[in-house]
Amino acid sequence: MADRPARKKPEINRAQVLRKQRLTPHMMRVVLGGDSLAGLAAGDCTDHYIKLLFPVEGVTYPEPFDIQAVRRDMPRHQWPVTRTYTVRSWDPQTCELTVDFVIHGDEGLAGPWAANVQPGEEILFLGPGGAYAPDPDADWHLLAGDESALPAIAAALERIPHGVPVHAFVEVAGPEEQQELRVPEGVEVTWLHRGAAPVGELLVAAVRALDFPRGDLQAFVHGEAGFVKELRRLLRVEREVPRERLSISGYWRLGHNEDGWQASKKEWNAQVEAEQEPASASAP
Repeated sequence: MADRPARKKPEINRAQVLRKQRLTPHMMRVVLGGDSLAGLAAGDCTDHYIKLLFPVEGVTYPEPFDIQAVRRDMPRHQWPVTRTYTVRSWDPQTCELTVDFVIHGDEGLAGPWAANVQPGEEILFLGPGGAYAPDPDADWHLLAGDESALPAIAAALERIPHGVPVHAFVEVAGPEEQQELRVPEGVEVTWLHRGAAPVGELLVAAVRALDFPRGDLQAFVHGEAGFVKELRRLLRVEREVPRERLSISGYWRLGHNEDGWQASKKEWNAQVEAEQEPASASAP
């Protein structure tokens, strides 16, 4: 039996907070930088993500920081807590990495950090990862998501060629959460104001009501796992969009923190795919 290739060592990046900006009542932008980010492998994807590392209070970690050594030598409850966030933009000339955070008061870990962090403070992160970018050869694009997907949707809109049809739907809490986005000429973003409705309800209704253009569709659908599951059924089963033309996944799930969601996400995704595979795709 051939030897398995060695697992690539996770890349640890140490960044400094350069500045921050409140974009909306519940969205904070934090710009990270520093010489250590020179050569960061980012820019190919519009859904790049990083995993921020938050140290456990009272725990001292060996330097230089090595996440593999920490996970090997320290008890699990002392491991840094990770929180995953999409990269809004990366400027290789200035080595500036921009990350937008949804903030709900003192709820959560990363949101309060973004609200309170000051320029000059440092943060460690893993990554970036990523897998999606708009295909310039697609006949049209569908982008749909909630606040958690807004940074990736905004980044994707900036990369779609002029003149290519785009239908972009973003669900946010209310009109105060809308943002000014740079979009190709002729493209409009449909903002859906959730109000008291369940997360994703308006989004699912809007995509279902869309008069789908003819031609090759590439779709990006991300956000709360419940509505993502519904839209996956719509696109994969009802519309029979090929799997390879879909970037679709739950960034988070109601009732679960990130630790719980990440622990169950693989099983959840496998079950959803098994339930929603079109009959024509599974036929011999």
